[in-house]
Amino acid sequence: MSSRKTKGKTTKKRATRATSNVFAMFDQAQIQEFKEAFNMIDQDRDGFISKEDLHDMLASLGKNPSDVYLDDMINEAPGPINFTMFLTLFGERLNGTDPEEVIRNAFACFDEEGTGIINEDRLRELMMSMGDRFTEDEVDEMFREAPIRSGLFYYSEFTKILKHGKKDKEDEQ
Repeated sequence: MSSRKTKGKTTKKRATRATSNVFAMFDQAQIQEFKEAFNMIDQDRDGFISKEDLHDMLASLGKNPSDVYLDDMINEAPGPINFTMFLTLFGERLNGTDPEEVIRNAFACFDEEGTGIINEDRLRELMMSMGDRFTEDEVDEMFREAPIRSGLFYYSEFTKILKHGKKDKEDEQ
């Protein structure tokens, strides 16, 4: 009987942990690219990025970083920079935009019927007249990569593209 209870608790703990796993933020190809970058920076191949590793890597690129600059970079991490910490730091930087739900909710304010769709012309007008106003060129640039079909802007899809790249759009074609 106690083995069943333990078994049930273990399953729940695993599900909870999976949501905070930094590796879940990236697909396998991205993780591999980060691993290659990490290995290029880890000049002494000890599994950790040190101040000396950063200096040597930057020097190999023709840079001459100051100690203060290097210390600032190293101090962005709360501890030693192994691959998991490196991935976490990049994840925080790459996801420096608002969380997906916040972006989606911002668009949802203009979607009275909750359909996930906003009329393209209406959104264009709103973006050029409210808040941090966009120029016409900036709106055109945003719409160039946006999922717009039949004059309708699909903001849930757009939010995914913003946060995860264009994969979803390419998969549709």
